[in-house]
Amino acid sequence: MNISYSPSNNRLLAALPEREYQRISPHLEFVNLRLGQVLYEANTLIDSVYFPHQSMISIVSKLKDNVTTEIGLIGCEGMIGLPVILGGKYSINQAVVQVADGAFKVNADILKQEFQRGEALQKLLLLYTEIRLQQISQIAVCRSQHSIEKRFCRWLLLVHDGVGNDKLFLTQKFMAEMLGVRRASVTETAQKLQKSNLIRYKRGEITILNRQGLEKRVCECYHLMCQEFNRLMNLSRFKQ
Repeated sequence: MNISYSPSNNRLLAALPEREYQRISPHLEFVNLRLGQVLYEANTLIDSVYFPHQSMISIVSKLKDNVTTEIGLIGCEGMIGLPVILGGKYSINQAVVQVADGAFKVNADILKQEFQRGEALQKLLLLYTEIRLQQISQIAVCRSQHSIEKRFCRWLLLVHDGVGNDKLFLTQKFMAEMLGVRRASVTETAQKLQKSNLIRYKRGEITILNRQGLEKRVCECYHLMCQEFNRLMNLSRFKQ
């Protein structure tokens, strides 16, 4: 394992009691993830689970005409591969790397065995499942009720939270696909935010200049997601 990458940077792994972390840590393998890499295709067996380090993974629903819709966004606060612990074993949607960095990979069977012990890991991942379900619901509300600018701000803030870096390497094409809008709409919105000195935007790269300003422009969905995430994560605190 590369010592420059610590599992404690993933909030789920960091929340585990020491005894449970020590059981699973020998099975954690750090893997580099590249932009656009597909971790799971839809309707495929999940043989490994990923705990992102400073990468961001989009859970995407892809229709027959290749129209994509992002239904989840996961960074260092979460994990990829929930069907493993829920009994489904198969990925219903595609999981694609949105921001490149790395993740800690563990065999799906090993994680399931730890989950079935019924200890802290089980409680933690069930709470995280609730977080993910609420995120999916809130994203659906956001897409139907809020302007592209507000949704764009929400998306940027969630990515920023997940990677902890002001500089985000994101292509215009990818952002348009994740938001379900035209590329021209992404360009127009990014330029508007740039004129307000909230971001600096150039081809393939966005730099967050004024996070507080983005938080004032974002819809309430972002704040609701953060509040509920923090509330549920507080319930997962365990005595060491």
